[in-house]
Amino acid sequence: MSEEIEIRVPIQEDEPNRGMIIQQIWREITAGIGFWGTLRPLVAALIAVIPFLFLGQHFNRQHQKAFDWTLLQFPLALTVVLWLLLWLWSIFDAWREASKIVSAKSGLMKRGSVLLQ
Repeated sequence: MSEEIEIRVPIQEDEPNRGMIIQQIWREITAGIGFWGTLRPLVAALIAVIPFLFLGQHFNRQHQKAFDWTLLQFPLALTVVLWLLLWLWSIFDAWREASKIVSAKSGLMKRGSVLLQ
């Protein structure tokens, strides 16, 4: 005598509505950190392109670094190549620091990380 037990689970197949689809696409595009979180590194790099002012560092609230680099650019201006390297590095640094800020705010990076210091 073998008895078979059959269990039936009703399946509800809800079709996703348009709002759910758009919300999921938005999460995928912004990686869950929102619109500003995805644009912050780009904005920092774009305003860092303006030469002599180091606005990308100011944008990332690293005012001391921007001030130091402003003073450093005067002797480097005598050698255009070194000044150009400092300017290009400031653009990359503004993008990198803004990315770190976004990562820290979204919980992707721990506060005690070496990268944030």
